[in-house]
Amino acid sequence: MTSQTEPDSQGAHFVGGTPFFASRHDQRLSYALYVPKDHTAQANPLPLVVIQHGTGRSAEQYRNQWKQFAIDHRCVILTPLFPAGLVEPGELHSFKFLEYKGTRFDEELLHIVEEVGERFNTETERFLMHGFSGGGQFAHRFYYAHPDRLAGISIGAPGRITELDDSLPWWLGTGGFKERFGIDIDLPALRTVPVQMVVGGEDTETWEINNAGGPNWMDGVEKTGRTRIERLEKLRASFVARGVEVRFDVVPGVAHKGSLVIPVVQEFMAELLSRRS
Repeated sequence: MTSQTEPDSQGAHFVGGTPFFASRHDQRLSYALYVPKDHTAQANPLPLVVIQHGTGRSAEQYRNQWKQFAIDHRCVILTPLFPAGLVEPGELHSFKFLEYKGTRFDEELLHIVEEVGERFNTETERFLMHGFSGGGQFAHRFYYAHPDRLAGISIGAPGRITELDDSLPWWLGTGGFKERFGIDIDLPALRTVPVQMVVGGEDTETWEINNAGGPNWMDGVEKTGRTRIERLEKLRASFVARGVEVRFDVVPGVAHKGSLVIPVVQEFMAELLSRRS
């Protein structure tokens, strides 16, 4: 999009499906976008939709799958990429829990959002977010930390949940959240954000989420449910108990496949975008 700052010969790479750009704040991290091809720096800023990848880091795939939505609903799609093995070789899960060995992934995403707002003429004060599986883990924990930045949140099939419950230790619950992140859980703000939870009706495999002793295991996980469906129901109950309304979607016939819940997520987000003045 940014032909005002980029040579004309390169301008085509700044609209439509973009390359992955290194984050200015932390060049270990990157992001790609889908920007409607007729969007210009002189137009009104478009709303921003963040699609957070899971363990497989399929950011480019998600960007492409949301292309038509961006065109139809006049928004910009942002797909961050938090590489595996960022701090330790082979490490897969760190971003899901917001912080790992000094890297605050929630804050790094906000730096990326700020950069995208400057370079691609998008609204950044509040944005929509969806994540599935590991992305769903990141999404609901980001929501706890930054509800003031979200116009809506879609939490897809997280294998490990953090209940909205200060009596449980992080990351089973939000106990010690202020001490760990320097942020109070703001319940009134959480209640203002539209929330969707979504999972496939056949998402019942447990091999990846019942891995006692694994690097992303904490004793007590087994009490949150056997399947991702049960765990998401547990998360919903913790929200509802604290006055947070939840749209809960179980997609019939779908197993643990993020691409197959996209139509239901897009329905939720299209409704939110339609409310914009």
